[in-house]
Amino acid sequence: MLKSLLIANRGEIACRIIRTARALNVRTIAVYSDADSNALHVRQADQAVHIGPSPARDSYLVAEKILAAARETGAEAVHPGYGFLSENADFAEAVLDAGLIWVGPRPDSIRAMGLKDAAKSRMIAAGVPVTPGYLGEDQSPDRLQAEADAIGYPVLIKAVAGGGGKGMRRVERAADFADALASCRREAASSFGDDRVLLEKYILSPRHIEVQVFGDTFGNVVHLFERDCSLQRRHQKVIEEAPAPGMDEATREAICAAAVRAAKAVDYVGAGTIEFIADASEGLRADRIWFMEMNTRLQVEHPVTEEITGVDLVEWQLRVASGEALPKRQEELEIDGWAMEARLYAEDPAKGFLPSPGPVDLMNVHYDARLESAVEEGDRVSSFYDPMIAKIVAHGETREAARSQLIKYLNTSFVGPLRTNKAFLYECLSLDAFGRGEIDTGLIERTGETLTRRAEPSEKVLESAGRRFRRDWLDGTEWKQRPFKEGLFGFRLNGSSRVELTLFESGKRYSCSIATADTDTGLASDLDRDGTLVVTERGETYFFTTRETTGSAAGHAGDGAILAPMPGRITAVDVTPGATVTKGQRLVTLEAMKMEHSLTAPFDGIVAELNAEAGTQVSEATLLVRIEKSE
Repeated sequence: MLKSLLIANRGEIACRIIRTARALNVRTIAVYSDADSNALHVRQADQAVHIGPSPARDSYLVAEKILAAARETGAEAVHPGYGFLSENADFAEAVLDAGLIWVGPRPDSIRAMGLKDAAKSRMIAAGVPVTPGYLGEDQSPDRLQAEADAIGYPVLIKAVAGGGGKGMRRVERAADFADALASCRREAASSFGDDRVLLEKYILSPRHIEVQVFGDTFGNVVHLFERDCSLQRRHQKVIEEAPAPGMDEATREAICAAAVRAAKAVDYVGAGTIEFIADASEGLRADRIWFMEMNTRLQVEHPVTEEITGVDLVEWQLRVASGEALPKRQEELEIDGWAMEARLYAEDPAKGFLPSPGPVDLMNVHYDARLESAVEEGDRVSSFYDPMIAKIVAHGETREAARSQLIKYLNTSFVGPLRTNKAFLYECLSLDAFGRGEIDTGLIERTGETLTRRAEPSEKVLESAGRRFRRDWLDGTEWKQRPFKEGLFGFRLNGSSRVELTLFESGKRYSCSIATADTDTGLASDLDRDGTLVVTERGETYFFTTRETTGSAAGHAGDGAILAPMPGRITAVDVTPGATVTKGQRLVTLEAMKMEHSLTAPFDGIVAELNAEAGTQVSEATLLVRIEKSE
């Protein structure tokens, strides 16, 4: 077994690797940027090395800094995690050239599968079915437009070096192709340093099915069954599960065998995932499932595979990197129950899923849940990186048992005060179609605002908040120690033994009248150290205070002012001073937290002020555009 391991990553995956390495008595070395100086992965590791400023391009994406950290600490091996340099063949080669062990596939395998066009050609040769599309070298806009027209709309533009939902655009009609291509290329160049693209026919009822594969240095390759990642938003996975609903044994055997052939075609070593797209218009059928791409690393959603197989995939990675054979043969692997994972992000669904970085003063997740996170109370979600807070995982004997458990975990967990997608996840899991397993990648888009609209506090929520305040402040010791001498919340006792309260939530005033004999509502609640009362219902978290507070200024300021919702770089400006705009029209594109975000007009009007210029960096709440309403 390895003696020491440098983890070339951050966040929850770094913590996940540290956990298994510690169990195997492997010394762990973390790397960190300025923004991560007190991050959980730094606190958990045996040793940590600073590698540069906060932006990833100056720290986590600089191979030489990571190699220098490995030399400085005497690390024996490097684990890349996922993202950053994990699928960079040059980095893998540099690690090996430095005399270190690379915990991952051979550089040639990464190269073979990293370029999507070459990978598809190799898959065709290996007898793995692929989707129709354009893989040519001519990258001129005119040629790409012509090929898209020939394939037929809708088409999917994908970055050749892409992955993780980045550098990908769906185009519905020819007139939209040029703008989508330009945006896709900008994002691809920023994320991967390569703006080349390929085109694919977009499947109208697509399911995203992927197969976990694992190889060793002795030529053995096994699969650990499939995962279904079809519930997506803008090509980003939202809920993942294993196994796939509606998958019969014959189809499972067919796609898993194809995945093993794909891995063997590139002499694969380590953990990898073969992603397939399925036309689910007539259910899952082996003749309607095609190869999409291979991810030559550990996937974000690997915990659901671990839950149904009982395998620690990180342990397998470390054992294979140490020169051991795979711990199990194919016939020793079997599916046990069902698992689901929800990705909890610091983002605001009601504002187009804009990231909401900031402090995490409260984080309390149900004790039964499997939690993969690098965030604890008192930490901060940085604006420099992906805004993931945690992965919450549930396992049950059946799909419905796992789904019910995950719903319970979301509804009884508290994270704040920053906005999260927790209620969105709850509503997705609660969809009748999802419950029946009738899912495809367009389900969220078709369902619309009902998943993202933030509900006003219900009467039940207000009653629960009122009772908790009464119990902790009036009936409890807090009342005796602090008898509202600061004028705490419009408080009255009347003759019918009722307490009338005025509470504030998100800048709005609410009133409730609570009888002292009221019974418990059954809603989860918590009183934070600063006196903020937190109540959750249907996954939505409400933060009640006893004094009026002001909200954030970022976003639409209400008077036509378009403010930067977070620090970032302006990548495109689509209007000029004096231009007429319509509600919802894109004004400015901001790149932040590894994604492009479109800022749109809040109403019809005229561009009265423009302070945005492509290529410039802006701070949060910077005034970018001011729109005056049309007469």
